[in-house]
Amino acid sequence: MKKSIMVLLLVLGTTQIGVAKECKNRTSFSNWLGHFKQDALRNGISQKTVNSALNGLKYSPSVIKKDRKQNQFSQTFSGFSSKLVSQYRLNKGRKLIRKYGTLFRNIEKSYGIPASVITAYWGLETSFGAVQGKFSTIRSLGTLAYDCRRGEKFRPELLSALALIDRGDLKLSEMKGAWAGEIGQTQFLPSYYLKYAVDFDKDGRRNLIKSVPDALASTANYLKNAGWRRGEPWLEEVVLPKKMPWKQSGIEHSYSLSHWAKLGVKRANGRKLRGGLSASLLLPMGKDGAAFLAYHNFKIVYLKWNESLLYSTTAAYFATRLAGAKKVRPSRAKIASLSFAQVKQLQKLLVRRGYDVGDVDGIIGEKTRKAVKQVQQQFKLAADAYPTVGLLKRLQ
Repeated sequence: MKKSIMVLLLVLGTTQIGVAKECKNRTSFSNWLGHFKQDALRNGISQKTVNSALNGLKYSPSVIKKDRKQNQFSQTFSGFSSKLVSQYRLNKGRKLIRKYGTLFRNIEKSYGIPASVITAYWGLETSFGAVQGKFSTIRSLGTLAYDCRRGEKFRPELLSALALIDRGDLKLSEMKGAWAGEIGQTQFLPSYYLKYAVDFDKDGRRNLIKSVPDALASTANYLKNAGWRRGEPWLEEVVLPKKMPWKQSGIEHSYSLSHWAKLGVKRANGRKLRGGLSASLLLPMGKDGAAFLAYHNFKIVYLKWNESLLYSTTAAYFATRLAGAKKVRPSRAKIASLSFAQVKQLQKLLVRRGYDVGDVDGIIGEKTRKAVKQVQQQFKLAADAYPTVGLLKRLQ
């Protein structure tokens, strides 16, 4: 479950991947599967489930192809959020919040999670349950558990998927979902399904595929356990003054609302910031683009659901819109974003200067942003951590 945007962004735990590194498997899939069957039995999986789920299981080249080509996060926040937070999703989400009003009130009473937060994930992950994926969960997980790149991460997920069958939550025939093994209307990984799924409709099964109450309440249960603070905000658009100590921006820095207020930061409606909370200033498109204050619930919970700052900011922004916030303000100036190839070139140049950008993958992840901010300070530029064509030329 949660480290994925299942549907549009299916990734497990490593949401900053561009083109995955190549590796080679050391044994055949059939040999690996034979050993895994024995391991499953030792881990308490029944012989019946092992036979029904794993006998005749085939390797899936299409799953590996998708695993090696994850480049959804190379987009800008502006482009990414405009596609995902569409008017259709906003209208549909608001309609569903009204339709399931009693259910959402009961869920919030039990777990403290607002309807808008749950609904935003519901919409992004599976278009409100309509697009849950058609990949065989067992085949996908078997392929990824065998594969050399992240086998140690997916092996426990395959065991968990088999345990779900043994527990009676899902039948083997029902286990279809995303290519990376996520299941259900908000796309839980099997291990999270086992740990956080709840039977909220009281029918004796925790069915996150067909039961809306189970799927939504289980999502809330996960978010609560991830550290959600009841009654606190998660993300808030703000208006910035023209001059700011830009180096104080970024998820790595956190200041009180009174600190931001003294610098001239105001709420989107122009009102003064008040309260005792602390927040980070996010500038997903740099100093001239949208600006957000990110609170505890964003930094701890949203980034636990999905490590990609791009996805998490979009999901949190979607939730604010469902909660009544207006559309993000237009940019203060024209922003010329780098292309995928230009970002890779920028990363190579930063690496030559000794900076750690993570993988040279064309994605502006946290390490790349940190390196960009350091270079901007070196060049005495506005240190907003957003790479521009001008910065690329200076590095060249």
